[in-house]
Amino acid sequence: MTMTTSSSVPPPCTVPAFEPLRVGGARHRLRRTLRRGRLVPTLLLALTAGALAVANTGVAPAAPPGPTPARARPPAPVPLVSAPVRIADAATVRLLRPGDRVDVIAAPDSPLGGESEARVVAAGARVAEVPRQGETRSDGGALVVLSVPRSTAAVLAGAGVTSRLAVTVC
Repeated sequence: MTMTTSSSVPPPCTVPAFEPLRVGGARHRLRRTLRRGRLVPTLLLALTAGALAVANTGVAPAAPPGPTPARARPPAPVPLVSAPVRIADAATVRLLRPGDRVDVIAAPDSPLGGESEARVVAAGARVAEVPRQGETRSDGGALVVLSVPRSTAAVLAGAGVTSRLAVTVC
């Protein structure tokens, strides 16, 4: 079986000569349109295009087909309450300013020396108010108002009854 290659190959062809193609005449298109007397429609079209380019159209892109992934919501902020706390050392309270962050430490107030382990009852509480000069108790304590979550305020109130409270600045 012999094949003839001359019949299966097309003859060579030549590319005709042509002028170069010039792209990018868009910048002259507006001037040409204005010269032809279409001023009002051209200006309206240009203003509309500019406004659409600048404005947020609010159109969301089409969602891909299929189940959409559940987005995790950020946790809701915990509402804060004002908790008045009596700090045993008034000199320490004079160092505080509104806006400071403090840890409140409860040390048991037992003359018999039963449980002597101190514990942190509020971490990172924000100081809302401090006493004015001369607003301290005769035993040296001072009242400070802290902004804390409601659950922490209940723990602070309970610890204030059974323990002496101290603060450390964070």
